Amino acid sequence: MSPPRVVVIGAGIGGLAAAFLLSARGLRVTLLDRAGIGGKIRTVDAGGAAVDSGPTVFTMRWVFDELLADAGMRLDDVLTLRPLDILARHAWSATERLDLFADERRSSDAIGAFAGAREAAGYRAFCDRARRIYGTLETAFIKSPAPTPLSLARKAGLGGLVNLLGVSPFTSLWRALKDNFSDPRLLQLFGRYSTYCGASPFDAPATLMLIAHVEQRGVWSVEGGMAALPATLARLAESAGARIRTETEVDAIAIRNGRAAGVVLADGERIEADAVICNADIRAVSAGRFGAEAGRAVPSQRDAARSLSAVTWSMRASTRGFPLSRHNVFFATDYAAEFSDIFARNRLPADPTIYVCAQDRDGGGCAPQSAERLFCLVNAPPCPIPGPEIEQCERTTFARLERAGLEIAAPPQAVRRTTPMEFGTMFPETQGALYGRALHGWAESFKRPASRTNLPGLYLAGGSVHPGPGVPMAALSGRMAAESLLADLASTRRFHPAATPGGTSMR
Repeated sequence: MSPPRVVVIGAGIGGLAAAFLLSARGLRVTLLDRAGIGGKIRTVDAGGAAVDSGPTVFTMRWVFDELLADAGMRLDDVLTLRPLDILARHAWSATERLDLFADERRSSDAIGAFAGAREAAGYRAFCDRARRIYGTLETAFIKSPAPTPLSLARKAGLGGLVNLLGVSPFTSLWRALKDNFSDPRLLQLFGRYSTYCGASPFDAPATLMLIAHVEQRGVWSVEGGMAALPATLARLAESAGARIRTETEVDAIAIRNGRAAGVVLADGERIEADAVICNADIRAVSAGRFGAEAGRAVPSQRDAARSLSAVTWSMRASTRGFPLSRHNVFFATDYAAEFSDIFARNRLPADPTIYVCAQDRDGGGCAPQSAERLFCLVNAPPCPIPGPEIEQCERTTFARLERAGLEIAAPPQAVRRTTPMEFGTMFPETQGALYGRALHGWAESFKRPASRTNLPGLYLAGGSVHPGPGVPMAALSGRMAAESLLADLASTRRFHPAATPGGTSMR
């Protein structure tokens, strides 16, 4: 019997993870993408330099360690990662700066020098709190293929539930942080972790403080930039037999005898398959982008609030003044007003918080001899924004950086700006929302669909489904989709993958 055929739609990190794992298990995989590989992990040419212009933070390396181990490989044999000493540098003005370190004790000392001994003690208590919550949720939620409040309670056990209740999951992250911090600057700093999920700290659940623990366990830079990660997974998948076709648009998911049976391309070509994994935003699926019947097989997203979008600038520039580290955050004066502008008024914030990734500063932050690659980002609402409003936001953004001591000089041809409308074109039906549905309220975490759908043979992956947005979470979703597919095939006795997969080094 020939191995089953699988079509994976979308070469983002979730689709690549699924394609790699299934190919390594012996299935015949075709991976299709309307653009190229990487999805939201993308580079932009700015003045002849390739600038990482999507996710820039690599965390939770255990996700990729386990993914490669499933195929008998080691991550360190195919990708070079370097741990960062400084997790991020934060600034509120030209004189107010605070670094967080991979060493928790150094961070505590830095906070003490910045805001006093009481805030340092609050930070240590916060870290302990975040550690307990992560320990409770890693298996019961993050690694669970289809968690519910009941299954979470059952898997967490009494001790885990005590930890969850201790973090007040039914209150907002902002309110919970006040248990540990009184300095408004530290509330901003640790409240910002909600934006990693595209949410406001004033509405996101307090459980998101676990993201602080994720970063404390390690942040790495990737040799070759973040784009090296999808490129590596694509190379490994092809080495295992997968066929990858870019600039290939899927028009519909083909259905035969009540199950997914392949795809129909925009040019009319039909690719037969025994199963389909769709690594597109769930809104595109539910809106019928891949056919009405496939759309009915997933939960409707019509009433789901969209997450944050962004305005970004990718550039090759000369810098002066502020001592940039690799990851830098310049905070707004009024955090509540920033998120009110975005979520309540659907407009760019009058005073935005700015993230700057200085991609040529992996070590101690020394400035390069010549121009360097920068990626700047401000949060934005997921909707079309008038041109004058974007131009004003740009002026405000770089004026704020100057007030904090950072001068940036770049010729116009070395700067590339991306707006929510452009993100919406890249990722259809999202209107530019980059993280799926907004994680506002404790129940939202359970509303992301799992990998299995109501249509046999159709599975989901990507940052808009469980376990959520972000590079490692999207990779986990791809692994979950692949494992669900394999389990369903095995249950029909149509295919039994090798119990001990093999692998070869790619270096």
